[in-house]
This record gives sequence, structure tokens and C-alpha cells, in this order.
Amino acid sequence: MAMVMAFGIVTQGVLLNYFGIQFFQHIFGKILSIINLSLWFAFILSFIIASLDGKFKDIHYSNLINRFGIGTWIAGTSINGILFYKQFFQWGFISVIIAIINIVLWIIYIGISVKTFLEISRTKSYRNVHGILLLTTVSTQSIVLLLNTVFKEFPDIFNLSLLIIGFCFYLVCVFFILYRYIKNSWSIEMDWNNTNCILHGALSISGIACLVTGIISIDTIRLIWRAALIIFITVESIEIYRLFKRIKHYGFKKAIFIYDVTQWSRVFTFAMFYTLTSLIHTHLFIGSFVIDTILNEGVWGVIILLMFELMLCFSDLIKANKHSSRQIGKENEVSSPF
Repeated sequence: MAMVMAFGIVTQGVLLNYFGIQFFQHIFGKILSIINLSLWFAFILSFIIASLDGKFKDIHYSNLINRFGIGTWIAGTSINGILFYKQFFQWGFISVIIAIINIVLWIIYIGISVKTFLEISRTKSYRNVHGILLLTTVSTQSIVLLLNTVFKEFPDIFNLSLLIIGFCFYLVCVFFILYRYIKNSWSIEMDWNNTNCILHGALSISGIACLVTGIISIDTIRLIWRAALIIFITVESIEIYRLFKRIKHYGFKKAIFIYDVTQWSRVFTFAMFYTLTSLIHTHLFIGSFVIDTILNEGVWGVIILLMFELMLCFSDLIKANKHSSRQIGKENEVSSPF
């Protein structure tokens, strides 16, 4: 679902804001939306199959930290609900059904997350926490975006409540992450997680949610954007330093051309920051060079990042398929009487 989140925000946020509504509603925009909706549906089927096989708990719940990854299901569903509503408006009732189901899933997820936060505190399991915790904020703010798209005149009191919940989760998650890196020894090559980029991505989606609801002042949203920019520069500077350290430690190929599903969080967060900037750039009192660079060059950076991630993903799938074929071949050789 991290892939669905990333692909969805690139389509709905980056490409729409850069190329315009004509591109989004043209055949190419619809094809991209259908691809993302198909991926989303395929992953839902995989969750159902895992549940029927009795593997759901082992895969998605047993690991204390990985439970927070369920937030990608909610955010991915929210983005696809918005895509479906805007691309196929005549079937808007389906987006309403998706929104209602997603609210129920979000409530369950928040209950699981609060319980897990308490378990981490009780067992002092801070050493393993990372940016995946911030999916609590991302999922909550994605619900705000979905509800304000599907339901016109969504009550302000509910909008405000969800926004506050999202920001509260952000503060709690930042505390947990900082506590881990301050109180424990760690190396940047081994212990800095890809998901830490959600530190700025969660702020970016929060800013977009504030903007969409229309109940938060533009001055506050401007502050959120500036905070997201500072955190973006800080986190990505650490990422660049980490890249050089990994190249030195693992070699060029193993440092860069290794696929990990958490890398989709980088595509998602870059696209989120670009989307927030494109939505409020006329309200930002900052040098035009910075804004112009983000809006004009940033879009190609996001697209290149997406293409690179797709390349790594397909390469990994091909390798996994070849490995599986070899394993099946070996088993057949062993079981054959000849």
C-alpha cells in the first residue's frame, strides 16, 4: 500500500498541479488512476487471502513496530477514494462507501496504534522505532482529505477534531523517534530508516488537510510549510550523508540498487511536499528562486524518483521469480524417481 500511496499522490498531487486539470481528466490521467485503483484492489485481495490462510497476524500484527504500517492501507484507500471520485464522478456513491469503510478501518487502526504506543513505553522498546509511527498522522489527515472531497459541507467540528488528533500523533511520534536516537547508540548506515522522511511528509499532508478544510488561517499553514521545509532539508541532508556512508561501507551497487518497500515513503513524502508548495505558493513570503525551483524542477525530481523506484521494484520481482523457479526446479529434481 506504500506504493499505492506514492503513486496516488504523484498522480493526484504532483502531475495534476503541474500539468493542469486537462491532463488529469485526459485519457493518460485516467489510465494512471485506473492503474493505481487496480493496484489498490489487488493489495486488498492479498490482505483477504492472508486472513483466510491464517497468516494475517504473523505478517501484519505480530511485530510491534510494523503494526503502524497498517496506516498505509488507510492513506492508500483515501487517495484512491479521492481519485475515483474525481475521475468517475458519476459513480460518486462508490467513493462514499469507500469513505465509510475507511473511517471504520481508521478507528480500528487508531485503537491499535494507541495500544502499541503504550506497549512501547511499558516495555521500553524505543530502540526499534522509526518514521513508520508517523503513519498515524498521515492516515488521520488523509481521512480529512477524503471526507472533504466526498462530502461537501463536512462539519467543521469534525474537521478540527481530526486535525488536532493528527497533530497530537505527530508530536508523540517525534518524541518517540528523537528519544530513540538521543538515548541509544546508533550508526547512520544501519540504523537510519528510510521511513524517517515521513517526518516532513506528515507535516506536508497536515498542511494540505488544513488548507482543504478552510478552517485554519493561512498564516498557520504558512508556518507548517516552513517547518516542513526545514525538516525536509535536515532529513534529506542526513539521507545524502547516509548515502555516501553506505557507498563506502557496502559498495555502489548494494548501497543504491537494492529494493526495499520502505523506499516508497520517500516518493510519497517528496510528492506531498511538492503538492503543499504548489497549493499555497502564492501565499508564501519567500524568495521566488526557492519556490520556482521547487515548482519547476521539483516535479521532475519526483518523477525521476518514481521511475527509479519502479525500476528497482520490477528488478526485485524478476529476481524473486527466478529464485522461485529455481527452487521449484530443485524440488522437482529431488522428488523425481529418475
